Amino acid sequence: MAIVAGVDFGTLSVRVSLVDSERGLIESAIAEYPLHRKREDPEYATQSHDDHMRALAVAMREALKRTGIAGDQVQAIALDTTGSSVIPVGKNLQPLGEYYLWCDHRAKGEAAEITEAAQREGLEAIKWCGGVYSSEWGFSKLLHWLRHNPDERSEFASAFEHCDMVAATLCGITDPTKVKRSVCAMGHKWLWNRQLGGLPPESFLVKVDPRLRGVRAKLDGEYATSDQIAGTLSVFWAEKLGLKAGIPIPVGAFDAHWDAIGAGCRTDDIVNVVGTASCVIGITPSVNLVPGVCGVVQGSVHPRRTGIEAGLSAAGDIFSAIASRAGTDVKRLSVGLEKYRAGQTGLLRMTWDNGDRTVLVNPNLRGVTLGWNLQSTAQDELFAAIEGTAFHTRVILDRMAGHGVQIKRVINAGGIPQKNDVLNQVYANVLGRPVLVPSKSVVSLGSAIFAFLAAGTFQTIEEAQDKICPSHRTFLPDDSAQRIYDDLYPLYSKLYFTLGQRGSDGLGDILPKLIAVAASSTTRATDS
Repeated sequence: MAIVAGVDFGTLSVRVSLVDSERGLIESAIAEYPLHRKREDPEYATQSHDDHMRALAVAMREALKRTGIAGDQVQAIALDTTGSSVIPVGKNLQPLGEYYLWCDHRAKGEAAEITEAAQREGLEAIKWCGGVYSSEWGFSKLLHWLRHNPDERSEFASAFEHCDMVAATLCGITDPTKVKRSVCAMGHKWLWNRQLGGLPPESFLVKVDPRLRGVRAKLDGEYATSDQIAGTLSVFWAEKLGLKAGIPIPVGAFDAHWDAIGAGCRTDDIVNVVGTASCVIGITPSVNLVPGVCGVVQGSVHPRRTGIEAGLSAAGDIFSAIASRAGTDVKRLSVGLEKYRAGQTGLLRMTWDNGDRTVLVNPNLRGVTLGWNLQSTAQDELFAAIEGTAFHTRVILDRMAGHGVQIKRVINAGGIPQKNDVLNQVYANVLGRPVLVPSKSVVSLGSAIFAFLAAGTFQTIEEAQDKICPSHRTFLPDDSAQRIYDDLYPLYSKLYFTLGQRGSDGLGDILPKLIAVAASSTTRATDS
């Protein structure tokens, strides 16, 4: 028997789970931290490294308190985080400001420049990232920081993904060159590819912007999969967390990728991790390059397989916004939602409220609802938004399947599917296939699995999954609802590609123009 700590840093809180190799999950504890937004700049989203570390200490000690487990019984700790959440650092790993959180889209201009340069220069790595670089990814965020913080550029020593920064901090590492970097994070978000020699060459980066000169060397180091050890827990942080010093910490990864492992994902499975946003994570036995996805990376999800990532830039955040506008919350607004029938609202909801992550990779989009009448309600819109996220997911799965990705099972994981059977049934009906849902929460269970590997408790991921992953509930498609959604899907797909990308008809210019006008109006109001 062994006990480990699995840690999951989400957008608004950190969860620490203590997991027993025989009994599974023992107990979890959560601590929140602030997300810094600006009403005048909807693209802005940052968080403090110190806030993250304080919350981790609070959650860890609370988990130990609830269970009565002594800290010296915990044999390893592993952590996943959001991403790409990027922090520039100076010497001794001192943060030069806050994290550009994954949902910070200020760097959409920089992302477009990187995409244009990659296509112009024939950069092979861009094909492994879906062909379009995103404002949610590392180089675009770092370039935005370099451009907007000229007084701090001389202090810049490196930049780190959240998962690597936290692991280094816990290990007491202060030399940026000694920090191990996650293959998951760097492969999906930084154009890193072992087969292509690692990061893009210096000659390419300086063509994007001369300010990137020297950055490649500062991002150099050991890139490792999560079956490797990042280091051991320092005396300082052992005391803070209430654990023993010297326990192993494996190389971290992104939350959705490890949630997929915790949900029981095996080769040729797709896991749809639905939370504030959604991530579609797959494990494939071989490389299939898919246009519009967030990276095809060997070793990113399973160290011995190829990982593929896609997703929506907002899911639960859309549901919450609809409820907030109605003066209520999602739980109350969902009462009676199970009585809704497929397509009954007459609404078609494009779920672009926070832009499009996949497959258009277009941050200059916003939510659209078609079909309103004078009796339409907020609950109608909520149901239509659930349908919309399911349709969008079908677009993604169709794109993957069209490029050779085999899909044996679809698993809905993340926080929302655990408490929303309506969503799970809608997904089964829209996708036209069974949808599996873990019978218990798997948040931070993937972290625990990698902690067990670090501790030597299990030798393989599959052995750990067989022992501690929960069984699945199955949602089967309803024939009548599936037929209705099969009729609606071509309409959704037509709108998705017509409104979502620029073409000769000009319809794709509408949403970007609205965003530009709003930004210009805000700037004028601020200046005056």
